[in-house]
Amino acid sequence: MEQFLKYGVLGAYILCCLILIIYAYHYYIITLVFLKKHRKKRDENNRLVEEFNNNRANADYPMVTLQLPIYNEAEVAVRLIKSAMNLDYPKDRFEIQVLDDSTDETKELIDNAAIEIETKGFDISVVRRDNRKDYKAGALKHAMQFAKGDYLAMFDSDFIIQPDFLKRSVALIHPFENVACVQGRWEHLNRDENWLTRVQATALDAHFATEQGARYYSDLCLNFNGTGGIWRASAIEEAGGWQGDTLTEDQDLSYRVQMNGRKMVYDFDLKCPAELPNNVVALKSQQRRWAKGSMETAIKLLPQIIRCKNLNFSQKVEAFMHLTHYIGAPIMVLLSILTLPMLHYLKQIDAPVGLLIFWAVAMIGAFAPGFMYGCSGYVVHGKLSSFRSFPSMVALGTGLCINNTMAVLEAWRGKKSEFVRTPKSGSTANKSQKGRYKAISGKRLAVMEIVLGSYCLYTFCGQYLSLSKNCLYGFFIGAYAFGLIVFGMTTLKYIIQAKKLQV
Repeated sequence: MEQFLKYGVLGAYILCCLILIIYAYHYYIITLVFLKKHRKKRDENNRLVEEFNNNRANADYPMVTLQLPIYNEAEVAVRLIKSAMNLDYPKDRFEIQVLDDSTDETKELIDNAAIEIETKGFDISVVRRDNRKDYKAGALKHAMQFAKGDYLAMFDSDFIIQPDFLKRSVALIHPFENVACVQGRWEHLNRDENWLTRVQATALDAHFATEQGARYYSDLCLNFNGTGGIWRASAIEEAGGWQGDTLTEDQDLSYRVQMNGRKMVYDFDLKCPAELPNNVVALKSQQRRWAKGSMETAIKLLPQIIRCKNLNFSQKVEAFMHLTHYIGAPIMVLLSILTLPMLHYLKQIDAPVGLLIFWAVAMIGAFAPGFMYGCSGYVVHGKLSSFRSFPSMVALGTGLCINNTMAVLEAWRGKKSEFVRTPKSGSTANKSQKGRYKAISGKRLAVMEIVLGSYCLYTFCGQYLSLSKNCLYGFFIGAYAFGLIVFGMTTLKYIIQAKKLQV
């Protein structure tokens, strides 16, 4: 029994490491692909934009509907709506649709802003429903029946629309009938507000530069990120329209249109600045929705993707890696639990050469995210400062593992949950402020993080105190301890402060 338990633990530990290694080396591959191809493709997109807009008469631009879904966003709703007035696009060739599901004072703010904008000659309407069925997906589906445009540009409430957005995005979709959507690159209004926004900005730069870029440049499947993009209305209808059976309706629709034979375009230089969550609890809320929705989409669509004749083998493989990448969270939790018994049993055997080689491969893989973050930051900002964020990135990745694991498990169980929007505060580069909306905070989850973090800390200290000849194994358990304890303590601090404010 003891032998069975020993090799069972070692086998499970190796299997967990192997899964994480596969996803880690995937980061290396897509980063190298991005670095090799991004300049040529960016130049091509810039050329297409210039040619389309050169000497084009106003009447020749297609009609676009700008859709702005909002739900109780008093801090930022007016800022978003008014930014639409700065668009460098013929005023009579676009309309503004505010999709308002709000139940608080945001409704009055939106109505006042709409009246002000209308007096300046803009075509604006406020679309409301008598329920929130299917949440954002339902609001988008409902509003489509009133849209005048052949193209639908979408922005969430925490964004500020840039003047060149329509002229640039329309140039990349209108001339190409097979293009369903153009996705822009998120930038960050409050990047330097605190350590958490800086590390989020580094992570999102990697997604929007490297991941989206590498997929697009290699003709692989990519996704619309829910905002900062423009859709061909007919492509949405052909793929079955907006559907609210997952929490990531954007990702769901993206894959359905690509299975339907349409293409999606990513434009690195289509900049879309937005606000980042500025506290741990708001970030957790956002990540729970993304993790659960991504896994729900994987469960819903992967069987269809595998059978789809419109997708080639490489596209199917990348779709699998993309839709299942949140599986890393429960694997990390399991790995953190297994490390202590693994170290105990490893002391009793002589590690074979093969295991040493495997561990070396795992160690190299552990630096893959840092490589991607650093290279992405260099391309986006022209400097190597993102490499300095690696310790904070480790804390972010490990600190969120329980939070995201719970979301993934809910998706596997088929448990449905409400679409919980991420609270915004209206912070920018020049102004940091606390919003009136608070994220849902879980004390039980924070306690679990601290308990598991303490267990990891015990494991980390124990392996070094033992001076085992195999002390390198489990080295990164220290990172798990750091991240989990930091996130758990920070969450508890937020909950306590929020309760004091209520009193």
